[in-house]
Amino acid sequence: MGHLTHDEFFSKLTELFDYRKNQDHGTINLVQKRLSYNTPSQSTETDLLTDLCPSTPLPVLIRATNAKGKDRRKEKVKLSTIVEPADLEAFYGRYADVCKKGMGALKPRDRTKRKKQSRKKKAPTAGGPGVGAGGSSMMAIP
Repeated sequence: MGHLTHDEFFSKLTELFDYRKNQDHGTINLVQKRLSYNTPSQSTETDLLTDLCPSTPLPVLIRATNAKGKDRRKEKVKLSTIVEPADLEAFYGRYADVCKKGMGALKPRDRTKRKKQSRKKKAPTAGGPGVGAGGSSMMAIP
C-alpha cells in the first residue's frame, strides 16, 4: 500500500470518521511516528544516543485505521501519509480540525459499573478489626 497525499489522506480520514458516526460502536486508531531512514549504523557505547538528535529533521509517518481484526480483514481501512518537517505546522493544523470534527459525535464510555465495583471494594466493613482511626488488629496474649 502506498502513501497518500495530504489532501487524499484528509478526505479519506473524514470519510472514516463519518462512517464511524453512523455505526453503533467502533474504533479508529491514529498513530504518529518518526520515519527513520534505513542507514546502517554501528552501535557503540558512545554512539547509543545519536538517534535521538539526528543531524537533519526527519519526516513523520501518520497512520489511521478502523481497527478491524483478522476475522474482518476485508473491511479494514488503512491510511498513511508522510509529512516532511517543513510541512508539519500546516499539516497538524488541518489534522487537528479533521480530528475535532470527527470526534464530536463520539460518546464517552459508560463506566458506572466499574465505579460501583470500586466503591464496594473501598467501603469499610463495620466492626471489623483495624477499622477506624485508632483501631488495631493486635490482640494481647495472656
